[in-house]
Amino acid sequence: MRGHGTAVRGARRSRAQAALAALALCGTLALTACNGDEEAGAPGTPASPATSAAATGTASPSPSPSPSPAPSKKPTPAVTSTATPAGTKKTPTPGSTCDHKMPISPDEIAVNRYTPEGGVHSLIIKHGNWGCAAPGADAAPFETTGKETFLNIAEDARITAVTPIVASTVSQPITLQQLIDWLIAHPNQGRVFRYHLDGAGVIDSLDQQYTS
Repeated sequence: MRGHGTAVRGARRSRAQAALAALALCGTLALTACNGDEEAGAPGTPASPATSAAATGTASPSPSPSPSPAPSKKPTPAVTSTATPAGTKKTPTPGSTCDHKMPISPDEIAVNRYTPEGGVHSLIIKHGNWGCAAPGADAAPFETTGKETFLNIAEDARITAVTPIVASTVSQPITLQQLIDWLIAHPNQGRVFRYHLDGAGVIDSLDQQYTS
């Protein structure tokens, strides 16, 4: 019986040593696994695609390049330039032949008023020139310039008039007194007259120009 007890104790001791050896092996394997995780990355941190690819032996597919948009086939309309090239002149408006730089008329005046100052008959006048007629207008305006001045007129001067001094668009002869009366009643209207001076510088003929 003593020999049998000794054998049982020996068997138990062998099983205990085998179990301890197995536990030591498991501990070694666990330590190795932990060291491998530290090298791959911190716990909870996914490995990079390159590392995963290296570990698995597969390469990551390269992203496909985005296809370039197809060029538009719709033609681009040409841009018309509105700039005037330097050194060129603008084309005048068709039908416009008016020159705004006409010189002062040498024999036409705008008559504004009458005055008997100095004991002679004098007309208060302004010189000027013809402007440009507005579209649809019957006649161009007489554009005055400079200051008012005086011209003496002979009492027997030959005078003709049209509307509105007389009720006619055709020249009618009038006397100096008729002209004076109208100018006093209608001052500063600037009716245009063609005039002529005698050798003494006095008006000896005065013809109203029809303007409207």
